[in-house]
Amino acid sequence: MEEDPSSSTTSPLCRIRQARHKQILRHCLLNALFILLGAILIALSATLIDRSLSAWSRRRESISSQRFHAAFLDLACNTTVDRHLRELTRHPHVAGLPRDFATAEYVFSALQSYGLAPHFADYSVLLSYPVERNLSLLHPDGSLKLELSLREEDPGGGDGGGGGPAAVISSYHAYSPSGDVQGEVVYVNYGRSEDYQELELLGVDVRGAIVLARYGQIFRGDIVENAASRGAVAAIIFSDPGDYAANQTQGYFPDSSWLTPTGVQRGTVFQGNGDPLTPGWPSSTANAERIPESRAGLPTIPSLPISARDARPILESLGGKVAPRGWRGGFAMEYRTGRGPAKLRFHYVANQTLASIRNVLGAIKGYEEPDRFILLGNHRDAWTFGAVDPNSGTAALLEIASRLGRLVRAGWKPRRTIVLASWDAEEFGSVGSTEWVEENLDLLGARAVAYLNVDCAVSGPGFFAGATPQLDDLLVDVTKEVGDPDTGRGSVYDSWASRSPIGGGGKSSPTVDRLGGTDSDFVAFLQRAGVPAVDMYFGKSYPVYHSLYDNYDWMKRYGDPLFHRHVAVSSIWGLMALRLADCLVLPFNYGSYATQAQVYGNAVEDALRAAKAPHNVTASPLRTSLASFVEGAKQAGHDSKKLEREISLLLPRRTLNDRLMLAERAFLEEGGIPGRTWHKHLIYGPSKNNGYQSEAFPAVLDAIVEASGSTNPDKWDAVQHQIWRVSRVLERATLVLRGELT
Repeated sequence: MEEDPSSSTTSPLCRIRQARHKQILRHCLLNALFILLGAILIALSATLIDRSLSAWSRRRESISSQRFHAAFLDLACNTTVDRHLRELTRHPHVAGLPRDFATAEYVFSALQSYGLAPHFADYSVLLSYPVERNLSLLHPDGSLKLELSLREEDPGGGDGGGGGPAAVISSYHAYSPSGDVQGEVVYVNYGRSEDYQELELLGVDVRGAIVLARYGQIFRGDIVENAASRGAVAAIIFSDPGDYAANQTQGYFPDSSWLTPTGVQRGTVFQGNGDPLTPGWPSSTANAERIPESRAGLPTIPSLPISARDARPILESLGGKVAPRGWRGGFAMEYRTGRGPAKLRFHYVANQTLASIRNVLGAIKGYEEPDRFILLGNHRDAWTFGAVDPNSGTAALLEIASRLGRLVRAGWKPRRTIVLASWDAEEFGSVGSTEWVEENLDLLGARAVAYLNVDCAVSGPGFFAGATPQLDDLLVDVTKEVGDPDTGRGSVYDSWASRSPIGGGGKSSPTVDRLGGTDSDFVAFLQRAGVPAVDMYFGKSYPVYHSLYDNYDWMKRYGDPLFHRHVAVSSIWGLMALRLADCLVLPFNYGSYATQAQVYGNAVEDALRAAKAPHNVTASPLRTSLASFVEGAKQAGHDSKKLEREISLLLPRRTLNDRLMLAERAFLEEGGIPGRTWHKHLIYGPSKNNGYQSEAFPAVLDAIVEASGSTNPDKWDAVQHQIWRVSRVLERATLVLRGELT
């Protein structure tokens, strides 16, 4: 039997071979290790180089953006604004009528020439026009005393636009129903709730009467609704010389800026927003679902605006109680409340009809985040020639388009997409913008960074602005870079701050209003889409508002003779858009929002104490949520500063920017504000008594007013429920700002 070789002792030759194999294996392993380490070092070096190059590239982009932003300001041109305004105001252009479509074509052509690739967005909506109007002053026995003229006279003396008074639509209230009524007259001052309370104390009953109110304090739709809810059969509203003509002491247009005695303020009296027949969804086709007019929330009594000249004989014919001192206007006469003995006969025929409207939109596509939108908007339709309202804003928008077009030709591209929008039918209740928002609601909710609105860009001196609070700092910073057109020295910020109250630190800071009202196109963006928004303008108010005299001649004489204010608002508006489009981290400061929200929380607690709320009704949930919101805002601010330093990290920046962009959406709740459920924003909304006025925590304060002095536990339960609702949206916003799941 032979011996197994494997079991024998290893020979010297085999041991030598095994040693060599091990040595070779060690060398291979060492070589592989060196190669791996080399690869890792190369990869790390490449990453570091890439980061360095990326950071350098970002810094270079930042420097380039700053250079282009400075160039944007340098490209300002008042002659461009002047030319656009003159063209836009040559003819009256009420929404839905041929001249309005001509202005749409003009804006489209201008945007196209500047390279913004415009397009139309058309809708079929319910609009309202006058057919017949008659107003007669009667003796107490019903016989005719005076047929009122209801006519605005051409003052002459300038370029008032094409066609003169004959081309302008008759003075009327949009959406007023037809009616043929007669009744004694009651003078109700501004037609506010408190004015009717005063009448009750005086023993004056308005049921069955025609009320005579003056413009100047609240939205005209609220004047009509207040009259209807108290039993009046019609409302007549006039422009008192005390409010619109300096008590008749300084002359009238064209010799001064004041409204002439025959001037009349047109306007809508619909209290909603958007097409009345498609509430909450777009009227994008003629076959869209529409509700009956009887369910559309339209006014229930006829109304009419009239001039001071037509109002005076009515006031002179009133008897009754002497009106309270604060009710006396600019006529040199004794104001009395009535009732009667004067009577009015009012006949009105309206044409409520489906009409086409046309928005015009143009865009410059972003190169890095084309799916993030910075939107600038202004409406184009006007009640007459619209030199102030709205075409001062339209001219400014086209001036911005001109400057942006020149930047693009010079090599600039925005990081995010910039959209310029010219809305239609705003005067009927922000109809064009609302229908567009409703049609694009999901995309806007996911992609809209901010909406920057300008309506009446210029009506006189002084800069004013409203905003959602996270945009306050950006607004302030931009106004520091634009020269003040009123004084010719310093910045817009300097002039703006100088008009504001002195703060705790002994310095004045600009007053930024809030955007809860319903008075312009920002309303759908904020209330339906939850998009942060800004509204800005020069001039607080102007006397020829919505009248025949809002024309190019008035602007050239009094509003902005050299168009320097137009240039300034274009610069502020456009530079805000550029900052939002090009910045790496969105310049949103939710610390400002948190500070404001705490102030509103304190106001709620004060209101509860003043209303003598039961002990079981508490603001404790609100205090807790506000404390969390403050911390969430601090974290977002900290993360923003951190990522501003780490400028090469694209994905973390995108994530943070989404947190900043989407936090505003969290303030929306489907149920909306009770009684005004179209309005979904629970932090800001319109006042219950004045649609123009913004109110903070409106659902809470409305519930407190309703429950005040009551022992009904259901009313106080409603107060507590509204406090919880606001608390919940604050908690939701906090979670978005933190960017973390629970």
